[in-house]
Amino acid sequence: MNLLLTASGLRNETLRDALRDMLGKPFGSANVVYVPTASVAEPGDHGWFVEDLNRLHGLGWREFDVLELNGLPRQLVLDRLLHADVIYVEGGNHYHLARSITGNGLADGFLEALESRVYVGVSAGSMIFSRHLTAHSADVIGDTADLHLLGATTVEPPFGLFDWYLKPHLYSPNFPERDDTWADRIVARADFPLYFIDDDTAVCVRDGKVEVVSEGRWRFHPVPPVHPVHPVRP
Repeated sequence: MNLLLTASGLRNETLRDALRDMLGKPFGSANVVYVPTASVAEPGDHGWFVEDLNRLHGLGWREFDVLELNGLPRQLVLDRLLHADVIYVEGGNHYHLARSITGNGLADGFLEALESRVYVGVSAGSMIFSRHLTAHSADVIGDTADLHLLGATTVEPPFGLFDWYLKPHLYSPNFPERDDTWADRIVARADFPLYFIDDDTAVCVRDGKVEVVSEGRWRFHPVPPVHPVHPVRP
């Protein structure tokens, strides 16, 4: 399983080189399927969506497919995923994306497709693999409003592959509140490991090995060990 989990897509040559290496052939010889599902639940201006779509398309793929996860027969969706060499899942509302996968019964088929394909996540598309994608983490991170936007109070992680949680857009000018103070507040409350990555960074998972590829900045916070409290002997 090869996953390139970015905050803002393939914004720099380091991230594009990482994808080329994982793919093992030129982009012009490969099919990509672009999944916009998370973006449709995100309110406001979608210029960021158009920019990333154009950037990805401009890499010159042999075939560029666009696939919405909702409203199509399950097998049709899975067949389109299997037809691609690269599955590229756009950002937006990660809870909507997770619920679209579980609600349409796609989780097992999605994982099967990922066994022999490269997955690129953008923001929300990078956040759906943690087993800590829950209402609890939404409260810890401060994302509860994104869950409530869907009229929901719970979410089921579609895959639950990793113990760590990824939070994107650290230091991003589009999210000016996401500075070190913001990250420190989350870390102080979190009971699970956390990666914070900026828009020029990705967490790369390749054959079970996790590494960070970056032209920017990032932080990783493991959960501090809990030491047992021993009674004081008189």
